[in-house]
Amino acid sequence: MTLRIQCIDIDCLDPFAVAAFWQEALGWRRTHEEPDEIVLEPPAGSPQDGVAPDLLFLRVPDPTPGKNRLHLDLRPEDQDAEVERLISLGARRASIGQGDEVSWVVMADPEGNEFCVLRSLPPEQQA
Repeated sequence: MTLRIQCIDIDCLDPFAVAAFWQEALGWRRTHEEPDEIVLEPPAGSPQDGVAPDLLFLRVPDPTPGKNRLHLDLRPEDQDAEVERLISLGARRASIGQGDEVSWVVMADPEGNEFCVLRSLPPEQQA
């Protein structure tokens, strides 16, 4: 297969604010910046560098019209601690009808883009 995903595009009203949130949340580096777009990539030399798709934040004039059709799932080492850290960065918990019995936490970034913080894996399954 010669096809791979280069980047995931995230539409936003303020790419600087949303990219700043994700840069801090993920610990990624800003590799490109123009007035209407910002690119984040994994840390140089990390196992994800050149493997994980970049995140491209694009300025659009319209707010998100409804439920996201695509979202990020994040796998933390400590789910509770990560949820609290993300809240301190400007995220909030979001309810999309997921119920209390699910193993993930639905959240939204500062502009309302939804993402999930998955349950932590047992130590033997962590890479």
